[in-house]
Amino acid sequence: MYSKRIFSALLVLFAIITLYSQNLEQKTDSIIKTEFGDINGPGGVFMITKNGKPIYKKAFGKSNLELNTDLNTESIFQLGSVTKQFTAIAILILEEQGKLKVTDLVSKYVPDYPSGDKIKIHHLLTHTSGIKDFTKMKSLSEIAQKEMKPKMMVDFFKNESIDFSPGEKFEYNNAGYVLLGYIIELASGDTYENFIQKNIFDKSGMTNSYYASDRKVIKNRAYGYHQKEHGYVNKTVISFSVPFSSGSLMSTTTDMLKWQKALNQNLLLKPENAQKAFRKYKLNNGEEFTYGYGWHIKEITGQPTREHGGSIFGFKTMGIYFPKQDIYVLGLSNCDCNSPTKITTDIANLAIKTLETQR
Repeated sequence: MYSKRIFSALLVLFAIITLYSQNLEQKTDSIIKTEFGDINGPGGVFMITKNGKPIYKKAFGKSNLELNTDLNTESIFQLGSVTKQFTAIAILILEEQGKLKVTDLVSKYVPDYPSGDKIKIHHLLTHTSGIKDFTKMKSLSEIAQKEMKPKMMVDFFKNESIDFSPGEKFEYNNAGYVLLGYIIELASGDTYENFIQKNIFDKSGMTNSYYASDRKVIKNRAYGYHQKEHGYVNKTVISFSVPFSSGSLMSTTTDMLKWQKALNQNLLLKPENAQKAFRKYKLNNGEEFTYGYGWHIKEITGQPTREHGGSIFGFKTMGIYFPKQDIYVLGLSNCDCNSPTKITTDIANLAIKTLETQR
């Protein structure tokens, strides 16, 4: 009699969990289709995970319009500025190895960098350096398709006048993360690409993640698109050596979950060192701002989040992680006409409310 009651209770619990899962799936589908409803156009892949396991993962739209191939849940996307997470963690790995400190001045590594004796690595990581962002320079089009060495990229923007004194304010800045990539190479004695591969991708088991290339044959690659008045066109070609360590990595939803697990399981860094990336910092005047090292530190429905989006020709991305609940929501798009930012945020809002109720 007692075992029958337990069995009945388990059946009820299973039915409730199934109902919640179906409800979450249906509502998530509806949210995504508000913007990713064109089954014959480029689309996106979306994922929700709880405790390191996917509970929702679906692909929408086409991977390649010319070949009429569909996106799938293992399609490889360019990440854009989500790359900054990897660059920031690479800096912390080097610090743990004793090869640099986040308090080091830029001039220690690039002696001729203007204001390098005032700008710390910390300022670059938190977008508080004040250096000119190269993406706002009119001359960018002159180098956009050239193969640039990291030193060449730094030389391209280093003599521009600074926008403000280091630590004075937060202003999102791609140039700072390019400079970080150059410092990674100088401190490690290896290329940025190799350092990320050996110290992050390999250790995390990220077998379908790459430093981007248009020449390399990459199986399951999603092709990027723009949308014009007359329809979709292939993405504008750029040299990935230009965005470099600020936006040139590629990955999949599965590998990005492995990345999140590697951070949670301290596979890459000691916990106390990893936490430097996930806390808020203060400006010179004592005002706190909502950016750590490579992540925006925010809240959704009162719950702390670690977030970052990305945008590069033909692609847009967005990832949101709830550390307390171990819920991860990720959206990857292969047309910069479809932004997953609001969609992913809406899904995260739904997920935290639905999955919190299940606990």
